[in-house]
Amino acid sequence: MIDDELHVRLEDANLKLVPLGEDHREGLRVACALDPDIWELYPFSYLDEAFDSQFDLMLSSGRSRRCYAILLDDRVVGMTAWIEHGMPGWSVEIGNSYITPNARGTGINRRFKKLMLDHAFACGFQRVAFKVDAINLRSRAAVLKLGCTQEGIMRHERRTWTGRLRDIVLFSILRDEWAG
Repeated sequence: MIDDELHVRLEDANLKLVPLGEDHREGLRVACALDPDIWELYPFSYLDEAFDSQFDLMLSSGRSRRCYAILLDDRVVGMTAWIEHGMPGWSVEIGNSYITPNARGTGINRRFKKLMLDHAFACGFQRVAFKVDAINLRSRAAVLKLGCTQEGIMRHERRTWTGRLRDIVLFSILRDEWAG
């Protein structure tokens, strides 16, 4: 269970992680539509008619997944989430992350993940996990750049919305490994 102490607004200059709310629906819809091809890598589509049901699930996922809108200069450029993983208060996952094409390669990914990692460890967590689709080489490289360790591959972890059987690469970083 992810508590309210972990799921708070996080900021670094013009970058903000804001707990996801109804007021982010249209901005996130526009952001997700900017890269229709990327959704082939995700277990769920956030395009067109699929968007509203996925957004509603993010809002109603309770304490097992607590979502953020990623804002750059107060404009929605993506989403991310805390996801329940392992022992509560000890281990948590950062996932459900997406940033718009124009935000990629700008350092935003590292900035928002740094905010989240700093905060998780400040809240007493000992481990943060990341699950990345095996075919998503860009995201795998980004997680490794954070200092994470690849722990293994979960084969056929799920069937995606396209019908593809998805393999997941599991990564983690421990509190004493995080250099910030």
